[in-house]
Amino acid sequence: MNYLRRRLSDSSFVATPNGYMMDLQRPTPPGSSTSSPASPATERRQPPSQPAQAGQAPAPAPAPAPAPASGSFLSSFSSVVKSAQMAQNVAAAAQAKSAAAEAASAASAQPSKPVIRKPKILLVIDDQHTDWAKYFRGKKLNGEYEIRVEQAEFSEINLASYVNTGCMIDMQVTKGGTKVVRSFKPDFVLIRQHAYSMTPGEDFRSLVIGLQFGGVASVNSLLSIYNFCNKPWVFSHMIKLYHSLGSEKFPLNEQTFYPNHTQMVSAL
Repeated sequence: MNYLRRRLSDSSFVATPNGYMMDLQRPTPPGSSTSSPASPATERRQPPSQPAQAGQAPAPAPAPAPAPASGSFLSSFSSVVKSAQMAQNVAAAAQAKSAAAEAASAASAQPSKPVIRKPKILLVIDDQHTDWAKYFRGKKLNGEYEIRVEQAEFSEINLASYVNTGCMIDMQVTKGGTKVVRSFKPDFVLIRQHAYSMTPGEDFRSLVIGLQFGGVASVNSLLSIYNFCNKPWVFSHMIKLYHSLGSEKFPLNEQTFYPNHTQMVSAL
């Protein structure tokens, strides 16, 4: 008891806020606070924390860090896929370009094949006294098409004409004692023989009509050749010119037409 009295009356002991006694003369152990404890009076003198004023909003709390969105992963993944696709497209384009260049170089290295064009067939209707083939030998139409000459008389040919396929000629010619038979489709016809004569068996107007039906080009025109098969028909057109131009510019011999020989005899 005496010991407790002495210790309580000793001024080096100070009461702590939690009710324990603290010896001021004892050294402070390491790691403990060196500040002197606040006395109850000091604690009473400290002003209380000020409450928030009326009408004033409380201080905002710090916003939490945003969580990573799931769209960012998808956008990153799609950008990677697009980059890979672009790289593949560039590589494919480069490979195709190199292949085309190699093909072009290989094609240029090979000699180009000449274009073979089908020759144009010229039908010449004339007797064998004139060899028309020699006049066209080595010649080319427009510098591109060779000219193949087929020569025969009216009596040596036969034909058939169609609306869609044109005119087909069957020819039987005797050359040097050899009979030559050929079938072909003419591109042009040159007529150097009369298509009509008063001689029996020499009326070939049907062949002229067949060439016209097949659309074969000709010199002279098939229309003029057919018209000249009938001399009075041609003379009737000349009479029209005689009346329109006058006798001085277009003189014409006087002629008379009879439908048949019986009326001509009776008129004499």
